[in-house]
Amino acid sequence: MVRLLLSSETDPVNVGNPTELTILAFAQSINRLTANQAGIAFMPLPVDDPRVRRPDITRARTILGGSHRLRSRMG
Repeated sequence: MVRLLLSSETDPVNVGNPTELTILAFAQSINRLTANQAGIAFMPLPVDDPRVRRPDITRARTILGGSHRLRSRMG
């Protein structure tokens, strides 16, 4: 993030984790990390809901000269 901040890049750069993670798995992870006892609310999916949530971080790799090494749980 610091390298991107200090770069001359002004366009959006996706620095997400390229490992696909379902929203359910993400919500469960957040609940575990925060000791949330409220549970998870399941709602109908929007019509345009993406079926694959795997960000393309090619631009970030190119601009930053590599990729991050943190798993989503660590970052």
